Amino acid sequence: QVQLIESGGGLVQAGGSLRLSCAASVRTFGGRNMAWFRQAPGKEREFVAAINWSGESTVYADSVKGRFTISRDNAKNTVYLQMNSLKPEDTAVYYCAARLTLYGITLTQISSEYTYWGQGTQVTVSS
Repeated sequence: QVQLIESGGGLVQAGGSLRLSCAASVRTFGGRNMAWFRQAPGKEREFVAAINWSGESTVYADSVKGRFTISRDNAKNTVYLQMNSLKPEDTAVYYCAARLTLYGITLTQISSEYTYWGQGTQVTVSS
């Protein structure tokens, strides 16, 4: 079983920065592709960023490209999302997700293809 715990959310002014963390309690963390999704009130969950198991490959949603950076530290079983130049439209609950399969080749942006999810952390950006 994989347990994911997000942290680092909060209230920030537009233009500010936050770093989200997702700690995984599983020995196979280093073999799993990971992703961040977000869900704003009244909207569907949307893809934000994904990183492959080795950290060598990443993909971003167009809406965050150039502002957000996903990274991981396999020695600490943790994936991060550095968010800069935040905008009010980035306000959402941010979720960390992990794939079931190990050493996946493809970085998917589809939420249903991720098996394990954290409880989410709220990010609020004021204008």
